[in-house]
Amino acid sequence: MAEKTRKREIEEPLEKRLVAAGDEDLRRALGHFRSRIGRNEAALLNSCIHCGLCAEACHYYLSDPKPENLPAYKLGLVIKVFKRYFTPSGRAAPGWVGAKDWDPDMLREWIDALFGRCSLCGRCSLSCTMGIGISSLIREARGVLTSLDLVPSGLDSTVKTAVEKGNNMGIDREDWVETVDWLGEELRTETGDPEASLPMDKTGVRVLYTVNPREPKFFPLSLLAAAKIFHAAGESWTLSSSDFDATNYGLYSGDDEVSALLSGRLLKSAVALGAEALILPECGHGFNSNRWESPEWIGRAHPVDVRSILELTVDYVKQGRIRLDPTRNPKRTTLHDPCNLVRLGGVADEQRFLLKHAAADFVEMTPNREKNYCCGGGGGQLSMTAFAERRIKAGGIKAEQIRKTGAQVVATPCHNCIDQLLELNKVYKLGVEIRTVSEIVADALILDKPSL
Repeated sequence: MAEKTRKREIEEPLEKRLVAAGDEDLRRALGHFRSRIGRNEAALLNSCIHCGLCAEACHYYLSDPKPENLPAYKLGLVIKVFKRYFTPSGRAAPGWVGAKDWDPDMLREWIDALFGRCSLCGRCSLSCTMGIGISSLIREARGVLTSLDLVPSGLDSTVKTAVEKGNNMGIDREDWVETVDWLGEELRTETGDPEASLPMDKTGVRVLYTVNPREPKFFPLSLLAAAKIFHAAGESWTLSSSDFDATNYGLYSGDDEVSALLSGRLLKSAVALGAEALILPECGHGFNSNRWESPEWIGRAHPVDVRSILELTVDYVKQGRIRLDPTRNPKRTTLHDPCNLVRLGGVADEQRFLLKHAAADFVEMTPNREKNYCCGGGGGQLSMTAFAERRIKAGGIKAEQIRKTGAQVVATPCHNCIDQLLELNKVYKLGVEIRTVSEIVADALILDKPSL
């Protein structure tokens, strides 16, 4: 007898859209599913041997060891549908091979598991004996749900705001320019240089700097820290008045068309301003999206160099363009590695180099680098309030990591991680400060006072 799919409850707006989906909608979505699964993906979907080694890699499972939190279980939901419609055995004898129908119950299960129990952190793939990119396949399946407009409301709203307003916080141009002007005044005060500024729409520069919209909206001192570093280094740089948002929540919804649009805006702006490099802020998924994924989405190589501000700041230190005094940051400091920047993005040494030069007492978490646990804030989880309780519970793994370091300060080069860590700090009573790497570097800067 075939296994029954568990009945899941989903948000009311999603339930209404799911019920309204007709047979033709489901057939169209299956066609979309098939278009996203090439030979490599099909081979991987047929490769899981159910060894269970991915369990110990997943913060969802470790914090709540239920079968539905197993990465293999989540991937298994995708495999069941794939087998049912795209393999001879699944079409002929679905019960024998564990294939399942593409019906409302399965759709609810997909929404609950693929959006609500996964942050796309990729840690499970490190443990997979078959080398399956589980998070990549789950993203592909999320894209199928997106084609049916079955995206949790918070994530859906974030994506649509970015498309329609130019940034995911809906900041209008006037407010953005006003914030930058105010930060220019702060920069002049901090540096003592009356010529210091945050340039806007300056052409022929070396660097176009982008931001996470949460910086001008909620964390302006993070943007000020970056400006202070650029000023100290004597960098030729600018901000854009229109295309400044480095985030790309299309990565999380699985919508490649939207992803291409959002990344394409930044590249187009860099070319229009004549910048040599597009520099990405401390934003994990913004780095992965714009540095590694975007060439696939837009179908061509980057027209300019695309790098992280961490990489650029390391250059400044090594070239002697900025000098740092670590005694200005005397508190014990540890580092949280953002999944998209480190495990999926390959930037791991740069932040450590900077913290060792800018903080007097730097200690590592265990484990760290690509093996570090996800904090729980990625994958669009912060925007999907329906799953907030799970997110905070899963973050308990990270909270315990932090506690064991004895650190007073947690540095992390990602604003999604910062938001999650701020919540974990409160819920788990960690009593730590949460800061970006650039903020710590900016505090350690030895500034040459301008001559009068």
